Amino acid sequence: MTDSVLTRPGAPVDGSVWLRAVAVSNNEPLRAARCKRRKAADQAPVDPEAAESAAPNGTPGSAGAPTTAGKATGKERSRPARRGGGRRNHDSLSSSGELVSLTAALASAAAATANATKPPPAPAASAGNGTGEGAAAAGIPPSPPDVAEPSPQAAYAPPPLPRVLLVHTGGTLGMDDEASYEPAPADAPTDDRPLRRGTGGAYAPTLAPGRLLAQLLSRAPEISTLANVDVKVALNADSCRLGPKEWLLLARLLDRARSDYDAFVVVHGTDTMAYTAAALSLCLAGFRKPIILTGSQRPLSRTRTDARQNLIDALTCATAGRLQEVALCFGGLLLRGNRAQKVSSTAYRAFESPSHPPLAVLGVDVEWNEGALFKDPGVYRPRFKLTPSVLRVPIVPGADPRATYGDLVARGVNGIVLEAFGVGNMPDQRGSGWLPWLRAQRAAGLEVYLTSQCTRGPLAPELYRSGSIALEVGAHTTRMTPEAAVVKLMLCLSYPDLPPSLPIAGEL
Repeated sequence: MTDSVLTRPGAPVDGSVWLRAVAVSNNEPLRAARCKRRKAADQAPVDPEAAESAAPNGTPGSAGAPTTAGKATGKERSRPARRGGGRRNHDSLSSSGELVSLTAALASAAAATANATKPPPAPAASAGNGTGEGAAAAGIPPSPPDVAEPSPQAAYAPPPLPRVLLVHTGGTLGMDDEASYEPAPADAPTDDRPLRRGTGGAYAPTLAPGRLLAQLLSRAPEISTLANVDVKVALNADSCRLGPKEWLLLARLLDRARSDYDAFVVVHGTDTMAYTAAALSLCLAGFRKPIILTGSQRPLSRTRTDARQNLIDALTCATAGRLQEVALCFGGLLLRGNRAQKVSSTAYRAFESPSHPPLAVLGVDVEWNEGALFKDPGVYRPRFKLTPSVLRVPIVPGADPRATYGDLVARGVNGIVLEAFGVGNMPDQRGSGWLPWLRAQRAAGLEVYLTSQCTRGPLAPELYRSGSIALEVGAHTTRMTPEAAVVKLMLCLSYPDLPPSLPIAGEL
């Protein structure tokens, strides 16, 4: 008997059960009596209802218990209980109830072990109505609800893409390809067609933002992986037609959208891009979000266009989280906007920054120059007024300004950017006329900003007699590009409390 109990497949053996089984096996009279009872019990009929009602859940006789344990339990439980029932000690294990208790414990433990290791049965297609009624009718306890394990994709949620507003103003990038170029001969490559003479390119009078965005995404689908881009068509014109009025329009547009976007990209023609970049940097000083101007030397639709790469580079820099100033991105260079100048009319690297190193160089990698970035833009203070009556006045050897320029103040000019030689020198002979003319114009109220015709190197007008006299009569002098100097003077004329020599956007 001991072997039949302890070696039942799947039945665990613990210390207490083993001791009780040994006690029974060592008592020969009890063994003989017990075997006789078992033989009689096996020959007696079984009442299934009594077995079902007598067995509690999880014990032999229940629906999930082994069949052999269910029979023994049903027979023993159907017999009258022993008088003065209660638990017997190990020395009087002659009661069939104790045997059932031992068998039930082993069978119950075996059933628990089997259920723990066995996968749950698959439900039948017709079992119940999906609410567990079919399982309940079969006497099967309801299964716990399935809990879906998170997939590896759901476990990691990538951060949302930054929001970027792309402002279109025109320029080569958005030209109408068919209307801008001459028809190509049958034997000539389509991409070699010249511009129509006298047009400079054709621009649709109305350009829908949705159509423009669709064109951009079709030519540069990578845009959608870099940012969530919205498009605003502010203008659609050749950049030679943009001036202070349009600069302020753009500045107000960007100011209104400042809190709604993480960065801004302005598509612009190359001819006056440096002026617009300087204007936006000064009018929106302290903006503290990236504003990047870009464009192209060839339209987006042409085979060898540079527009696609410039757009992707501009968006890459705008969404990098490093920039908080106005910049110009072109030909693989990211330049400070108010330090950039157009240096080539045809090369794809059309802009340089002679007085400030590039903010980043874009090649296989994006190489950021952390030391060149504008670290402290200051408090945001937008300014939306410019006085446009400003001229660039280069000093030409042999020219008498009294004849060539005359009385500028009388003609409505409020300020000039006087472009001197070298570090700030100019003709100082009495007959040349430059110093007398400068004194007279300053006395009439003309604002003068003295700069150099050289693109690189410092200013030091005090080293020369003519330069020293220019400073004495009230000329301002600090090193800026001519484009930035023009816009800064326009701004200072509208805001008299702002001296031209005070840096506000990294322009000096």
